[in-house]
Amino acid sequence: MSDTASDILIAGGGIGGLTLALALHARGLPCRVYEAAPEFQPLGVGINMLPHAIRELTALGLQAALESHGVEAREFAYFNRHGQSVFAEPCGRFAGYDYPHFSIHRADLHQVLFDAAIDRLGPGAVHLGHRCVAVEQDAAGVKLLFEGAAPATGAVAVGADGFHSAVRRQLHPAEGEPHFGGINMWRGVTRRQPFLTGASVTRVGTVARGKMVIYPIRRYDDGTQLINWVTEQPTDTQKPNDWATPGRVEDFIGPFADWRFDWLDIPALIADAEFVLEYPMVDRDPIRRWSFGRVTLLGDAAHPMYPRGGNGGAQAILDAEALARLLAGLDDPRAALKAYEDERRDIANEIVLTNREQPPDHIIEIVESLTGGEPFDRIEDVIDPAELAAISDRYKQIARYSLDAVAD
Repeated sequence: MSDTASDILIAGGGIGGLTLALALHARGLPCRVYEAAPEFQPLGVGINMLPHAIRELTALGLQAALESHGVEAREFAYFNRHGQSVFAEPCGRFAGYDYPHFSIHRADLHQVLFDAAIDRLGPGAVHLGHRCVAVEQDAAGVKLLFEGAAPATGAVAVGADGFHSAVRRQLHPAEGEPHFGGINMWRGVTRRQPFLTGASVTRVGTVARGKMVIYPIRRYDDGTQLINWVTEQPTDTQKPNDWATPGRVEDFIGPFADWRFDWLDIPALIADAEFVLEYPMVDRDPIRRWSFGRVTLLGDAAHPMYPRGGNGGAQAILDAEALARLLAGLDDPRAALKAYEDERRDIANEIVLTNREQPPDHIIEIVESLTGGEPFDRIEDVIDPAELAAISDRYKQIARYSLDAVAD
């Protein structure tokens, strides 16, 4: 694709940047993607793509490809640290949505998006080895500046360059350090036989005494699955903010050493992991402005949030849909960027704050406090399950994936 003044320039070729490119192309708007990595290397572990995100990816013709890679989730299941069921509810199409909920390896999701972008926009539209370091603009257009590469010019620049966004840093130079929640995460993947329904997104325990989120993200012909798991534990020491940092089992296994439940042996799951990664629970305080003239932010560059509730990648996808729709519908790109910010900012910022204090697994926290962390005979004797369902429903409303919101 030629370097034309009408092109929309996207700094960042992750989930948000590639989805935006596909959404713009679907509306006939020319764009180019500039990614810092010198080659495409799908990385990461598991991610949940809930119906509000799949609705947008389906509109882009990607549902079949996602289904071929991931696992269609059937339920959310919550357990205390003794392995007792606290609450369960169906999800995705099993809960009446028009769209599925896919649990998928982030690398597979990224590959689907990348392949679609290359196929539809052409290989010349995705530029690797272009690390954005700054953006310039005037009344006529924008210019992206890169480390060791020639600049690019266009009509609009979108900072989709992730948690460490150079574009955000330029737009908000006085912003402080990331917000550290006093929690560390260890993540891994383990190939094994299915557990529970074979499609359960499972949350177990509480942060204070050891918490895990466990779900399958790939299927294999021999009947096994690749199981994604993540632990959260309180800590006073903030580790490097890098998803690729290797972790050590001995640093976190303590609370889980005896978690051998009739539905899953947690120590064995951890011991058999293909790898372990370590990462601090960090986000950034919400900002009140994303758009400045012909420049705006998207995804983690705009609203980095704790990886809870399946909303990090999902909100980037929703950003992309809204921004592409408004750029296609309004003649003045500056007005489109402002309208995009007005539509998306408060929604995303509320999720950032909710993920800190009352994510979906707040359900387990409440039961833990009522039981003193001890086993119970019947959950109905502890709390009315309808109260737990109401907590889940409130989060869906805030994150905009209630049945009504997704159907709109």
